[in-house]
Amino acid sequence: MEKFLSKYKYLNTLIKNINQKVQYLYIRLFIRDKFKSQVALWYADNNSSKTKRLDYPKLNQKSIVFDLGGYLGDFAFDINQKYNCKVYLFEPHPKFFEKCYLRFKNNKNISVFNYGIGDKDGLFFLSDSLDDSSFENPNHVNKKSIKCEIRDFLTVIEDLDIQKIDLMKINIEGDEYKLLNHISKNEKITFTDHYQIQFHNFVEGAENKREKIISELKKTHRRTWCYEFVWENWELV
Repeated sequence: MEKFLSKYKYLNTLIKNINQKVQYLYIRLFIRDKFKSQVALWYADNNSSKTKRLDYPKLNQKSIVFDLGGYLGDFAFDINQKYNCKVYLFEPHPKFFEKCYLRFKNNKNISVFNYGIGDKDGLFFLSDSLDDSSFENPNHVNKKSIKCEIRDFLTVIEDLDIQKIDLMKINIEGDEYKLLNHISKNEKITFTDHYQIQFHNFVEGAENKREKIISELKKTHRRTWCYEFVWENWELV
């Protein structure tokens, strides 16, 4: 019975992967939408939160991970489980912060903060839109909003007495451009060994803004993998 279930699971996974690759090829060849093809390729390559996004062999129990845009805490949980590293999770949305707080209140290696990290301190209106709640998304102008706190990256690392970040995962719905420009301008790019970034294309001039940040990252880091405007990773050289 176990052998049968194992073969069934393998075949089911194989069929799923084939279907994803067919979908990617169809989108790339016939729809010709670059963003959709990158999303399809991401899933076709089976690069879920259990594969590339957790592949950091140098992480260990002494490592520091910043999770910017923690949402429900899945990434923080997975990366901590795999490497037993120290995770600082930042989530400005009060509802999602509460869920993360309750989820990790007994985990001494995951600290949860009810504010976002950006280029300056302040209170800003965040659109209330589940996992794509945003300070920047122009499509959310008519959505209900919540006033949330953002803190300057430089102030945060000083207050938390952080000397180095081994991995910073950034999924902050459009604010990544301001944040990374701020980090670069203040010569703190090398403060972080790995950047795992989701750039968002709904921001005006997103392609040019992304290229500007990439040109700065290339001076000190190398890109290890990339699915444009989906997820990409940069490693300090």
